[in-house]
Amino acid sequence: MDFGRLITAMVTPFDRNGQINWDETARLIEHLIVDQKSDSLVIAGTTGESPTLSETEKLELFSFAVKQAAGRSKIIAGTGSNDTAHSAELTKKAEDCGVDGILLVAPYYNKPNQEGLYRHFETIAAATSLPVMLYNVPGRTGISLSTATTLRLAQLPNIVATKECASIDQVTSIVAGAPDGFIVYSGDDSAALPALSVGAYGIVSVASHIAGSQMKDMIHAYVEGDVKEAAKLHQSLFPLFKGLFECPEPLPNPSAVKFALTERGYQVGDVRLPLVSPSENEAAFIRRILSSL
Repeated sequence: MDFGRLITAMVTPFDRNGQINWDETARLIEHLIVDQKSDSLVIAGTTGESPTLSETEKLELFSFAVKQAAGRSKIIAGTGSNDTAHSAELTKKAEDCGVDGILLVAPYYNKPNQEGLYRHFETIAAATSLPVMLYNVPGRTGISLSTATTLRLAQLPNIVATKECASIDQVTSIVAGAPDGFIVYSGDDSAALPALSVGAYGIVSVASHIAGSQMKDMIHAYVEGDVKEAAKLHQSLFPLFKGLFECPEPLPNPSAVKFALTERGYQVGDVRLPLVSPSENEAAFIRRILSSL
């Protein structure tokens, strides 16, 4: 399964009552596929506020996205959690919704060792015939999936990729040791181009909600050998990459990108508690970034 080089981790639009806004979800999917050139969409990942979505909401989102995308973009279901058995069951249900792949975040809070991590992902992958992408994000989970464990998991037939947020060093090591066909994605927008330079295939992005088309141009320029143009595009987008997470102090994702989308006319609503929307100072900072693009 080729998920493409530009994958957007999609926000979940809410209405004024904090419920899923289905009309705006359809509009956002069209925006990401048509305007921002996303090859795939992650639905109900952490950018989609998965911790505060019910299982029913997740399954409804999976089915809705599959129908709306209509084959124009792959749909990847975020079904990972820190409960192995529940994640396996949700993964089976996601497959029944017609999704194209699965994203599994490393289990958070309970902090398993590397053997526990291996067995967690192995168990969930065995519950589905779909291709599985691992997701290593130590800053959110409190643990890091090691290079050795990632490469061990890469030997399983349907674990086909990883979204890596640890370091460029780890991206390099995974790429160097990975079997043929195993793909590494950067999970950090600001590291997308550096990751490509050491052998990553693409990016699972947040900034692509706003600048996906430019990011696609950056990736294409690098792949075609125009490193100077790729660097120029990276430099122009760098304030957005950093600003969506540090505006100007660290702001938990997806608070900033939801506000940015609202500024661009997409009524995606507020984030659900315990996340909060940007303060006045943070909002002004995000507006300045958007005006500079």
